[in-house]
Amino acid sequence: MMGWVSVALLAVPLLGALGLLAAPRALRPVLHVYGLVVSGVTLLLAVLMLVRFDYGDSRRAQFVVDVPWIRGLDLRFHLGVDGISLPLVALTALLTFLCFVYLGAGGGRGPGQLMRPKSGGGRPRAMVFTLLVLEVGMIGTFLALDLLLFFVFFEVVLVPMYFLIAIWGGAGRRAAAVKFILYTVLGSVVMLLGLLLVWAQTGTLDVLALEAAHGRGMTAGVQTLAFVAIGLGLAVKTPMWPLHTWLPDAHTEAPTVGSVLLAGVLLKMGTYGFARIAIPVLPHGAATVAPWLGAFAVVGIVYGALACLAQRDLKRMIAYSSIGHMGFVLLGFATLTTVGINGALFANVAHGLITGLLFFLAGAVKERYGTADMPSLGGGMLATMPRLGSVLTFAAIASLGLPGLAGFWGEMLALFGAYQPAAGLPRGLFLTFMVIGGLGAVLTAAYFLVMLSRVTHGPPAAPVSVVRLAPAGVAALGRTGDAQGADGGSAPPRRAGLRPRDIRGYELASWVPLIVLILLFGLWPKLLLSLTTPAVQLLLGVAS
Repeated sequence: MMGWVSVALLAVPLLGALGLLAAPRALRPVLHVYGLVVSGVTLLLAVLMLVRFDYGDSRRAQFVVDVPWIRGLDLRFHLGVDGISLPLVALTALLTFLCFVYLGAGGGRGPGQLMRPKSGGGRPRAMVFTLLVLEVGMIGTFLALDLLLFFVFFEVVLVPMYFLIAIWGGAGRRAAAVKFILYTVLGSVVMLLGLLLVWAQTGTLDVLALEAAHGRGMTAGVQTLAFVAIGLGLAVKTPMWPLHTWLPDAHTEAPTVGSVLLAGVLLKMGTYGFARIAIPVLPHGAATVAPWLGAFAVVGIVYGALACLAQRDLKRMIAYSSIGHMGFVLLGFATLTTVGINGALFANVAHGLITGLLFFLAGAVKERYGTADMPSLGGGMLATMPRLGSVLTFAAIASLGLPGLAGFWGEMLALFGAYQPAAGLPRGLFLTFMVIGGLGAVLTAAYFLVMLSRVTHGPPAAPVSVVRLAPAGVAALGRTGDAQGADGGSAPPRRAGLRPRDIRGYELASWVPLIVLILLFGLWPKLLLSLTTPAVQLLLGVAS
């Protein structure tokens, strides 16, 4: 009955992107408002979905649309949400809207905003178009209930994210963008082979029918082969160690909004695929591969933490932290338990909120100082910019898993799931995984505390050089000369000895919703867990 909401969630950003092609000159003066309006309408539709969702039956697909797509191949345009996908749809709509708030609020001409000219390619209309197309692909991935439709939306996001990095990124943007596209396309090819194998064995691409069958019609060997193929494709996007090497470069070179959406949503598309497709459709394959998945997960947790301790660049450190956090998500999935998978799904949402906020903050730091190199920042941010330093401290302690904040629950539940994995899995091995994961959690606290000691604490080492926008035609040099800007191009000139400006209004507007939700889910985890638990029990074939 409410299926039109699912269609509208895709149609609004798509029509918004097409409108930019139809009337480019007429819309140029209001581009900063245009993106806000289109993404705002999409967010309102997501809120409507949250309001009208039947929380008493969250295991059932709702807002369903199921119409013929390609009749000759019996492919259908099948959309819908349940307790697993609904939070991710809402998260995607929220983060996209907040990116447009960051880019366009208050006229859009502030530092790092959409309408400020930047050498190296401002192209505001192209950026709005790219972000709206990206939103279509991200939301579509979480709505799709047909395997081929899922794959189409899964691939749609690659092109706009490639251009976000390649056009608006930093000095190494081209190499980072090429690395991103090569890794993800190769992973997708392997995943497509696995999806086609499922289709050949079962004769259907309908996700709901495949989930209900729980692997019937496929032998254990076929399920294992299909799980490995699909899992490899998903693991690249997650990213799982050792398939992660594209991620640090992509995050480091991407513009601020690109990093926010890459960490906040695109990584979730890989982990979502495990919950939506790989585990419920291929249960025997999942049980066979689970010990290996858990092993790669805990290696990623420890590797990510150790790599973070070695980083000097703030954005690169946050990027490596995502590898560790996604390791906890994969460990939760590997347990094949209601507790563990609930923890993985909770960590998915918490990571999107916290790391999205961290990348917003990293962009703000780089815009002010002209660099994200932590030793070069000189420390003392709490003295020079107390509000920015306080928000950075809050985001860091949320990411390290402090109880009472959203980052705690997902990691704790994933470790608890490893303590008592599903029947048939080697408990001794998973207890080892739990211990290693716990060590990784300690290392996570260590690298965030080291970062805070370098950036926010202590007295400023020297008079701060503040990034300022010089008048057109005026040349000036800061302490690093012709440095790279926060979002690509040359950094604006600097004038030394001035106190940097603290949080601006448009930054506050784009960060406060994330701070509120981090606190809300940290203090009231049942808000998410009561939504996901029935759906997780269904995908595991457990009676409610």
